[in-house]
Amino acid sequence: QVQLVESGGKLVQAGDSLRLSCAASGRTVNWHNVAWFRQAPGKERAFVAAINRSGRTTYYADSVKGRFTISRVNAENTVYLQMNNLKPEDTAVYYCAAEDQSAVPKTGPTDYDSWGQGTQVTVSS
Repeated sequence: QVQLVESGGKLVQAGDSLRLSCAASGRTVNWHNVAWFRQAPGKERAFVAAINRSGRTTYYADSVKGRFTISRVNAENTVYLQMNNLKPEDTAVYYCAAEDQSAVPKTGPTDYDSWGQGTQVTVSS
């Protein structure tokens, strides 16, 4: 498994932008599909975005489409989540996850076997 560490979460105001980072170690993340999930208090962990190994294919939840962008720099072993026009409903702990078994990225949390510890994003109104 690859070890993942998220960073970049903080308290921001509605309309602000924020970039989260997911740094991999232990194994190269180049061979992994990577996704971002988020979990708000009292809610289940929800899919946000995913990117395939090459970075050419991305998927987004409808709630973030047009506002969030997932990208990766394989040479840096890092995946990013650029979040623009943040809303209070984006408040959650954000997790990155990786897996190397699927041909295309999946959107379910059980499809991923490597997880980071999460980073808190709080959006005030």
